[in-house]
Amino acid sequence: MKTIVYYLKACAILLILVQLPYSKLLAKPKILVFAKTAGFHHNSIAVGVPAIIKLGQENNFDVDTTTNSAKFTAANLKQYAAVIFLSTTGDVLNDEQQKAFQQYIRSGGGFVGVHAATDTEYDWPWYGDLVGAYFKSHPKQQEATLHVIDRDFIATKHLPAEWKRFDEWYNYKYIAKGLHVLITIDEKSYTGGENGDNHPMAWYHEYDGGRAFYTELGHTDESYSDPLYLNHLLGGIKYAMGKAR
Repeated sequence: MKTIVYYLKACAILLILVQLPYSKLLAKPKILVFAKTAGFHHNSIAVGVPAIIKLGQENNFDVDTTTNSAKFTAANLKQYAAVIFLSTTGDVLNDEQQKAFQQYIRSGGGFVGVHAATDTEYDWPWYGDLVGAYFKSHPKQQEATLHVIDRDFIATKHLPAEWKRFDEWYNYKYIAKGLHVLITIDEKSYTGGENGDNHPMAWYHEYDGGRAFYTELGHTDESYSDPLYLNHLLGGIKYAMGKAR
């Protein structure tokens, strides 16, 4: 009788050990959309947030949203597969929050910067290298021609080699080294470009233990109902979450 009891207990323990990792595999990954602005506030945030929530619903990941920088603690961030800075501007994190975010990235976390994410945290060089650039200026909104120079990556494989698009086009005062550039803009196709022939608009790179993707696109409200743009953004989110390139 005791042998049967021991056998049943051993089977129960084994079943628990088998089910625990399986349950983790079944759990949906979760991302955090952070949209705090301490400078210019983009109206497109209001349509960008629900658009990303919808992407999550359609692609099996959960989405939390916040403008509260107090959410940037080590304990809270560790639940997220990626953090999106959706057109953040200015100084949005204090020293302790910056340390928590650094720890998150160094522990293998993912980052997605959208549009004005490069107009953020100018006094924090680590962030500048994470997002990949710092905003300088922009001309008036207008149509321009984008060159998709890497069409094998998850965020660009669906795009045409030349993509004509209306948006707000940033010039940069700083561009980090080592970026894998995905899209450049043809400065001959619009007025006001200041970064020359190699003017990047989207890129990705591995950085300080984590993964980072940035797209300059996404100023306009119309971006967040454009299938080409939404799939571009979705691909960047998937990369930051650690999914296939």
